[in-house]
Amino acid sequence: MYALFEYKGKQYKAEKDALVQVDKIDAEKGEKIDIDSVLLVSDGDKISVGTPYVKGAKVSVEVEDSFRDKKVLVFKYKSKKDYHRLIGHREEYTNVRIKDIVIA
Repeated sequence: MYALFEYKGKQYKAEKDALVQVDKIDAEKGEKIDIDSVLLVSDGDKISVGTPYVKGAKVSVEVEDSFRDKKVLVFKYKSKKDYHRLIGHREEYTNVRIKDIVIA
């Protein structure tokens, strides 16, 4: 059984007890969250596709931990103009554990 859900504008595939990396969530470790924006649910032989969401379906997740990804360096340069900038950026993510997928 799996489900496709949307969270913070991005889509993720959820399977029971899977670990999914999503954008940072302001929640404590161990907190449980229900996500009801489920786009598709499959239970092996039957597939339910929402328009845009499947009614009554939800994905229960538990917050594991938050972390920052490795640094991405952005270097801007314009030739013959003595212009160069080096900017670093680290994106923040949260690992969530899929606890349950509920179909209406």
